[in-house]
Amino acid sequence: MILTLEDILHYENLKNARIITGKNVENERNIQWISVIEMPVENFVRKNEVVLTTAIGCNNDVEIFVTFVQDIIDSEATALMIAMGRHIFDIPREVIELAEKHDFKIIEIPWEIRFSSIVEEVMKDINDIQYKEREKSEEVQQELLKLILQDKDLNHISKFIQRHINCTIVITDRLGSIQEKNGQTQAFIKKWETYVLQGILPLRKETTLVSHDPMIQKFQMVEIDGKCILQLPVLQVLGDAQGYIFVMLPPNTSVDSYLTQYHVNVLEHAATTVALWLSRKNAIEATKISLRSDFVQELAKGEFASYDQANSRAKLLGYNLKRKYISIVGFPENLQLLFEKRKKDYDSFVHWLESMIHYIEEEIFYASQSIKREVMMTYQGEQLLIFLEVPSKTENEGATNFLDLVERRLGNLLPEVIISWGVGCYCEDFEGFAESYQNANVALNIGRRKKGIGHRMMYENTRVDRVLLNLAQNNEMKEVIMSTLEPLVQYDGQSNMDLISTFSAYNQYHGNVSQTARSLNLHRQSLLYRLRKIESLTGLSLIDPDDLFLLELSIKTWKMGVSEKIT
Repeated sequence: MILTLEDILHYENLKNARIITGKNVENERNIQWISVIEMPVENFVRKNEVVLTTAIGCNNDVEIFVTFVQDIIDSEATALMIAMGRHIFDIPREVIELAEKHDFKIIEIPWEIRFSSIVEEVMKDINDIQYKEREKSEEVQQELLKLILQDKDLNHISKFIQRHINCTIVITDRLGSIQEKNGQTQAFIKKWETYVLQGILPLRKETTLVSHDPMIQKFQMVEIDGKCILQLPVLQVLGDAQGYIFVMLPPNTSVDSYLTQYHVNVLEHAATTVALWLSRKNAIEATKISLRSDFVQELAKGEFASYDQANSRAKLLGYNLKRKYISIVGFPENLQLLFEKRKKDYDSFVHWLESMIHYIEEEIFYASQSIKREVMMTYQGEQLLIFLEVPSKTENEGATNFLDLVERRLGNLLPEVIISWGVGCYCEDFEGFAESYQNANVALNIGRRKKGIGHRMMYENTRVDRVLLNLAQNNEMKEVIMSTLEPLVQYDGQSNMDLISTFSAYNQYHGNVSQTARSLNLHRQSLLYRLRKIESLTGLSLIDPDDLFLLELSIKTWKMGVSEKIT
């Protein structure tokens, strides 16, 4: 409900008022204030205000009159009413042209009409409207509180708010993650998640709508894909946002026309209600996440004294330890680097990391649901620790399919994120959780050393590598490796010839010089020179099987564990 220029022009005491300019402009503009102003205007005129004047300060000076009207137009007033017959007899042509240029209404009123009677009538109507809107919004507030007391879900609360503000809303947590998705399409949710990860939503810059109303100043406006979205923080006791309400304005609807006192009041009550709901939900979720995270960590570290003790905890958290699980460890490789690219859009790395891990864990959860497998997971110590249900003791195909799906989903949502994976194996009995986790860690570390980052390694495929790792820990073996390879490493550092890679390629092609030269893009004579240099530096013969075996074993073992010992 609003008061318009059309309404006040129907007042009995304004029946002789005459619209001079802006006749083609609708009379439906909102009127929130009325005042009597003479020169100067300065900042005394507000937006959506009807201004009454005698123009006494213009002293029949057209230039001053034009400036006076321009100042009122710049203040975004609704209309200017000029009392005619004492100080102004005819409105100058220059003033009329100025008003028409800006589609601004100038209205002539007879001198005998008292300004006080117009002000009194307008203020009475404004106060009546505000009272009725306040009364109506207080009824909404009571209904919202009832919904909280009745323990209604957020979907119910969201629909109630939308009915009263005639707009679609999106309610998120402080990271921008949608809290109620039932009314949204998958395409909308996917696009929203992209905006959040790009730092577009929620808007964190200190920009507010310009207004004298402190409530309206809480709103921020975001324009995305040609759509106007209002962002309202849901505050907690200390004043930090624990969530947001986003109002999706209909097409061709201006912020000014939408933010009526009633809509503002309803949204203020809505923010309070959502704050109560989020506080309760966040407290429950934080406790649940903490308990589940601690439980998964304790399983991985083998800290439970008995199966019964672990199983009783698992039941409380909704887990079933009677199923078979294998451990998967994921290591996000480049999160700090990605943050450096986008840190201007975020408060801190900790905040950004929390958002990223939230979405990664969500995609992992959805992937497990897609293949109908239970999953237990946590993120601690820069690692994603997952226990994935497998249908049989020997099936690793389930883990492969699961990671294929996770990487496909993450590739769509977070294409720049690189994660290395290590997959353990099923281990019998209750102690198998810790053993499988240790195996997954071994597989992860071997995979990163052997293949580089962004790959996955199965523990069952690391038998040779584990032998080499054990060899690398033996002091006598370390001495053999160092004495064999140190001359090659030092020479490579000085000449940039990469003799170690040359030998590896030569050995891979079983001593075939032509194939090796082609694979390294070398001339045959250059390759032969390198091979002779390897023999001279190591004292080993590349045609002696034992020497070949020692050199190959030394290089593989060196790559697995003692490379930092040779400089």
